[in-house]
Amino acid sequence: MAVTLIFTIEAHTSLLQIPAILLSTLCYALWFSFARIGSSHLSPTFWPLIWLACSGFIVFNPLPVFNKTARWWFLKNMGRQLTSGLHRVEFADFWMGDQFCSLIYPISNLYLLACAYSGGLDQTWNKCLSPGPWGVPFLLASLPLLARLIQSVRRWVDSRLTTHLINGGKYAAGIVYYVAYYNWRHHGGGRGGDFVAWCVFGTIYALYASAWDFLMDWSVFRPHAQYPLLRDNVLYSNNIPLYYLAIATNLLIRFIWVLYIPQRGPPFPLRTFIAAMLEMLRRWQWNFFRLENEHLGNVDQYRVTREVPLPYSFDDAVNDSEGDDDSDQKSISSWRNRRRAAKAEASKDVYKAGADTDPLS
Repeated sequence: MAVTLIFTIEAHTSLLQIPAILLSTLCYALWFSFARIGSSHLSPTFWPLIWLACSGFIVFNPLPVFNKTARWWFLKNMGRQLTSGLHRVEFADFWMGDQFCSLIYPISNLYLLACAYSGGLDQTWNKCLSPGPWGVPFLLASLPLLARLIQSVRRWVDSRLTTHLINGGKYAAGIVYYVAYYNWRHHGGGRGGDFVAWCVFGTIYALYASAWDFLMDWSVFRPHAQYPLLRDNVLYSNNIPLYYLAIATNLLIRFIWVLYIPQRGPPFPLRTFIAAMLEMLRRWQWNFFRLENEHLGNVDQYRVTREVPLPYSFDDAVNDSEGDDDSDQKSISSWRNRRRAAKAEASKDVYKAGADTDPLS
């Protein structure tokens, strides 16, 4: 029920089968390439292209196979990402936008892929890794952050809640961080002013994003909470230590950019790959506690319950929250005020009816 309410998709509808098929076929495609299957007639780069075409056919296939409902839900939300700012932002929109913010590494490397394929993987692909014009990689890397920034501004326009602008500032800080990062890499990755600027903006972005993760997305560090440094209500009550582990690892991985600082050590492409994998694992972990917080907020604000206390006003429905809407206490307090007002109005009606029918009057 909670999944259906949050994502507007039936809980039994799953996309797991499609990633399993795509991952297994990708493994075959890579094996064919490295094993040089059919090399006498086909280039090794041909097999990944075949896989890409098959993947597109599976996802865009209009036939009622491979969970058509789930596939079209995914494509619809992808389209809403591309048109951010033109429509009201719902939970599924900004949740999916945050997933893409953790996929900046593969998105930005689309340029490297195109460069390598155009020049040939066997001869000239190394030139694509050398510092050069960084406009296109930066543009690709900033697209998820820009979409989330636009969504935050749209939410502020719709609700006039300042918290949405504060959230938008986090993504703006991320864009500035990537400007400093690509500028530092473009100038050779030295230890000059570009390096200092990148470290400063990297620290600001990591602290900004971590604070939002903890205080808004996860709603932890509540004062006087039942569970120290957490909150009163938790769903995974049998695994409390995991909350503290998640807090620690989330903060550490937010600062994973320090992996690029040492001038000696593993090659830079390997470091970026490790950082990207850790960021995807951080986002996987983040999803559990973000959805938990959203579900608890829905329950506290009577957006999901089997018994709604009456009187209940449909005109005062509360908008979906991203963890930065009005606090739960404010919503409950406003509901209680409406309930008291309705009781007072009902008492007046009862008194007036009794006065009208009083035989002594």
